[in-house]
Amino acid sequence: MKRRLNFVKFLILPGAMLILAGISAGIISGAWGAIPTGLIIAGIVVIGLWMLLMGRFKDPLEPSFWRRRSTQASTNAIVSTIAVLVILGLINFLAVRSAQRIDLTESRLFTLSPESQQVLREMQQGVKVWVFSGDRNPQDVDLLENYQRRTPKFTFEYIDPQTNPGLAQAFGIKNAGDNRDVFIELQSSKRRQFLQSISSQARLSENRVTNGILQITSDRRSKAYFLQGHGEKSLTDGEGAISNSVKALEEKNFTSEPLNLAQLGKVPADASVVLVVGATRALAEGEVKALQDYSNQGGNLLIAIDPNIKSGLDALLGTWGVKLDDRIAINAPDQRLTNAGPAVAVVTQYGAHPITKDFGNGISFYPIARPIDITQTPGIQATPLLLTDPQSWAESNIKQQPLKLDGGDRPGPLAIGVALERIVTPTVSPSPSPSPSPTASPSPSPTASPAKPARMIIFGNSTFVVNGFFNQQLNGDVFLNSVTWLSQDQLQPLSIRPKEVRNRRIVLTNEQAVLIGFLALGLVPLFGFVSAGVVWWQRR
Repeated sequence: MKRRLNFVKFLILPGAMLILAGISAGIISGAWGAIPTGLIIAGIVVIGLWMLLMGRFKDPLEPSFWRRRSTQASTNAIVSTIAVLVILGLINFLAVRSAQRIDLTESRLFTLSPESQQVLREMQQGVKVWVFSGDRNPQDVDLLENYQRRTPKFTFEYIDPQTNPGLAQAFGIKNAGDNRDVFIELQSSKRRQFLQSISSQARLSENRVTNGILQITSDRRSKAYFLQGHGEKSLTDGEGAISNSVKALEEKNFTSEPLNLAQLGKVPADASVVLVVGATRALAEGEVKALQDYSNQGGNLLIAIDPNIKSGLDALLGTWGVKLDDRIAINAPDQRLTNAGPAVAVVTQYGAHPITKDFGNGISFYPIARPIDITQTPGIQATPLLLTDPQSWAESNIKQQPLKLDGGDRPGPLAIGVALERIVTPTVSPSPSPSPSPTASPSPSPTASPAKPARMIIFGNSTFVVNGFFNQQLNGDVFLNSVTWLSQDQLQPLSIRPKEVRNRRIVLTNEQAVLIGFLALGLVPLFGFVSAGVVWWQRR
């Protein structure tokens, strides 16, 4: 009897091993098929037999197995352990089914920007991002998964062009050198467009993905007209050109075209924004009137005029309560950029406006900028966008050396960028109907359309958007956000800044490192030993 009882006592071990083997097989294979399920059932059967036999083959001189205190304690422990495992399993199951992520980083590194979240909320059609790369970069995958968590209408897939050359050829993949092409596709129509190239140096951009979603899901593109014919910045590549700015607008679903008012005589009806960037000669009176008429009909203007330029726009700007100062903004010595002259205006203060709401204390700079004077005008809401340092000033004599604030100068802070808005009531002249006779009544008078906002942004500098400066600091964001706000297109997000990792590491001197090491390895253990000795002495 004793030998049988000893044999039955260890029967629980193979049962537990069978259950553990079944669970491991199911987890590793990812499929709970016949083998994992069979192992678990066999283990449960063996443990059931152990429980029955332990009660049957008992020593008559000993208490019943189930009445022993050790059995009851062990049973309670097993039940408690199983309960804890079940609770943990349920918690993990619920966490997987409805996962919630909390981003505790200071700059929200792992969270989509509010602009991207708004685009995903308003997305009506499904889109898919195709990444033609055999390497699933964790940073890119995490970004795409962030989009996917926000809406089931967004999906993505990695394709290795080497193993699927047919699909790569259908997309026209180039993958030159280290670059790997990324495309976005509208699921309903299978319309595709190139998104960007990624490499070891250039990872997937949230700005590109969000704007790609906007472009492919929208049939409408805002149109930006750049005024030409007065020495304005060139739209194509070249010295002093703004081709990078034009390309950036195209990535934000804008179509850019040159505009010659001397030939057309008026602003095209499909214009979302008209830009006058860097004119060096005065506009003709008829051109200024065309811009004024466009503004009176609810049009949107961006005007960037450098110092010492007579643009001919004074009358137009005067109707908005704005005047361009002929002096030049000079930075205080402690606010000057390295390797830059005092006339490079550095801006770290921005007005409370949708264009600059996310800039914080970021830097943008404007080489040789003129201040802008604002006169409060009824019906016009004016907001300074760009403000120089309080220690800066407007210099009237740039040839004077050394530069200093004196008579004829104007102390800072200076506004070198201003956003304005007013409500206008456009008038529409109906086409005259054919007259049946010479005595027919005259054409009806123009009718008024519903009121709408007209907007204008004025910069006292145009150099900040040329190719050499556009991608520096916040310069590009100032320009893109301004054009977006002017377009009055609610589907256009403002520029999305890349998130920056701030260095919060503590730098220790050698003496501080030695002191911390002594405290951690010497003083703290010594304190523990002394405390233990005191407790032992008291209980001795």
